[in-house]
Amino acid sequence: MSSEVEALQALLRIPTVSTRDADAWDHEAFEAFHTELRDRFPLLHTKLELTRTGRYGLLFRWPGASADRPVVLMAHMDVVPVEGGEWTHPPFAGIVEDGVIWGRGTLDDKASLVAICLAVEGLLAAGHVPAQDVWLSFGSDEEVAGQSAPAAVEELRRRGVEPWFVLDEGGAVAYDAFPGVTEPIAVVGVTEKGITSLELRVEGRGGHASTPSKLGPTARLARAITRLDRSAMPASMPEATLALFRRAAPLAAQPMRSVLTAASRVPVLLTRLLLAAGPEPAAMVRSTFAVTTLSGSPSLNVVAASATAGVNIRVMIGDTVSDVVEHVRRAVDDDKVQIRIIDAGEPSPSSPVDEAFDLLSAATAVHFPEAVTAPYVMMAATDARHFTAISRRVYRFTPFEMTKSQREAIHSYDEHLRVDAFLKGVAWYRTLLNSLPS
Repeated sequence: MSSEVEALQALLRIPTVSTRDADAWDHEAFEAFHTELRDRFPLLHTKLELTRTGRYGLLFRWPGASADRPVVLMAHMDVVPVEGGEWTHPPFAGIVEDGVIWGRGTLDDKASLVAICLAVEGLLAAGHVPAQDVWLSFGSDEEVAGQSAPAAVEELRRRGVEPWFVLDEGGAVAYDAFPGVTEPIAVVGVTEKGITSLELRVEGRGGHASTPSKLGPTARLARAITRLDRSAMPASMPEATLALFRRAAPLAAQPMRSVLTAASRVPVLLTRLLLAAGPEPAAMVRSTFAVTTLSGSPSLNVVAASATAGVNIRVMIGDTVSDVVEHVRRAVDDDKVQIRIIDAGEPSPSSPVDEAFDLLSAATAVHFPEAVTAPYVMMAATDARHFTAISRRVYRFTPFEMTKSQREAIHSYDEHLRVDAFLKGVAWYRTLLNSLPS
């Protein structure tokens, strides 16, 4: 087994699961991760400046020949919990079988972190000095929208650092991304939807289940959820989505090529096509609402005195938090349903497709010559959104080849990555760092 793969295996075996419950953190796991990182990458830890951000976040500075156009490379060390699913191999065993690495974090996001470290360590060993300052920001609580990334932003702001570009996890060299397209498309997120969480609450008189009142808290909440589920906000077509389809259309086989080509010339037509194609394509053009948590009576024979539901909203580019909250109020249409904002985040500003984007495209062309690079809108929220406060160019791209089944394994079970795909990702980061302009 190569030392590169062994490094990833070692870090996959450390269960750095983040949680919103401060008392449930496995502090020993995160300290062990830091120790393993120091042992595996000694040059990175001796030649780069290190600042802790938040409790376990790490911010490294690699001084370059110039500090005029600094670059930030991001990843995160925490992973989501393992819940259900029949894993082919134990999720924290880091097993390699038939050229595939299995484990929680192979795609989200330890492999990116290790690939960055391997690229930097190798360049340091060769005596390389980057053309520009390079910062490595490794978050420890990305999965729970924690404070390590905001702390890194504040540290950079304090130092007067305005990154030329920031690169975080996000898109990938994606196979099976479009109907009729067999070639991979390297999708680079140039913006991401906002994320907002609401609580719907209904209170009333509880009591014995043998004498229930009509439209009690649980029934009223169920009606509110049904009304919300049947409603939808107006759709819109972001420029990044239009650009993605225009670049993908020529790759499709007929007759899909003609359909996508025609649709990409008429934004309204493409919007209607995506809305009709299913929930995943529809999410590309409008805000989405998902009821994720429910609570009511603690007992089968007790009528609930209060019932609550959690709603996760992904706010479309062009919509605002105020827009989506007002939509929920109108859809529910019931003053007895209390609506509370738990947390709120607006969509991120869109980053330009310019010289910095072209640098990512050029590195991709070297290692994935069959892929077309295209901008797109990230559906999920990442730590990258915090960095838009200090940089105009914030991109989201993971340089690994991924099939549809692999992408579906993120936050699910059987997360895995091919060894050759991982090593190509390491080479991609090395090429990117070597090509920074002076």
